[in-house]
Amino acid sequence: MAQLIKMYNYISRYEWNIYRYPSQFIRMKKEHWDKVYNLWSLEKQSYTNEVDAEEEMENTRFFSKWKLFSRKNETQDFEEESKTELPETLSDLKRYFLDKLLPTQIKWASSTISYVSFVKQTIYQHELLQYFLQRFPDTYLLMYYPVFSIKNVPVDGEIILISPIGIEVIYILEEDNATFVASDERSWVKVKDNKESKFLSPMVSLKRTEHMISSIFKQGKIDFPIHKVILSRKNKIVHTTEPYRTKLVGVAEYEKWFEEKRNLVSPLKNRQLRAAEELLKYCQSNYVKRPEWEEDTNPFKFDEEE
Repeated sequence: MAQLIKMYNYISRYEWNIYRYPSQFIRMKKEHWDKVYNLWSLEKQSYTNEVDAEEEMENTRFFSKWKLFSRKNETQDFEEESKTELPETLSDLKRYFLDKLLPTQIKWASSTISYVSFVKQTIYQHELLQYFLQRFPDTYLLMYYPVFSIKNVPVDGEIILISPIGIEVIYILEEDNATFVASDERSWVKVKDNKESKFLSPMVSLKRTEHMISSIFKQGKIDFPIHKVILSRKNKIVHTTEPYRTKLVGVAEYEKWFEEKRNLVSPLKNRQLRAAEELLKYCQSNYVKRPEWEEDTNPFKFDEEE
């Protein structure tokens, strides 16, 4: 599960300490997973094996705790909880677990202990955000359309994926039943329903974000590879030659690109965290003082202190 270190212009606790929270998230995620997996395994075993009355009572107690993970709020009664169904397979359990962790990820990327940004509720159902968070390893750090502040001027950035070995600036280009033709640096062509239409080349926005990152790294004397990616998981991208230091990933190239990301086995790197820290320094954040009475009732929340 990639870590959401910045989202739009929301305040992020990773801004407060980039060296603490990534490792803390990985550790706490593992602890939560181990508890949920053990609980699930016990319950699955109780379905297939005969147990004595004492063991059965103990499993019932465990299952009651399990059901509490699925509650929507603190006021639901146990009768409502009992309608929860146990995930059938390990894959179902993993999906359930990642879905339950999503609010925590968004919370960490939109608040600190003392301050909070106002998050649109649609964010929680944002398919693209969930894709990047749930399909990549824990050691990937995600900046989701961050807003940079360059000389006090806000500048929108593209998706930035920070791996232990480098940065990928990603432009998402997707539309149903369309083919994209990379024609030149300024304009591309979309072919849909046998009709052609020109649109501004994704390279324009990618180069703007790359230039900001390069300038920030130069100022901070950071040497970390930067690559640009135009990504379409369901569309064909037609091109003769790829632009300089830019990878065009259409539907035909997607699986290979995706597996390369998934198969990267590496711990968090100090150079990676240093690069992320420098970028976060130049990001814009809008926030207010957190209400003292605000309480987090998410059963998957991570204990923390600031």
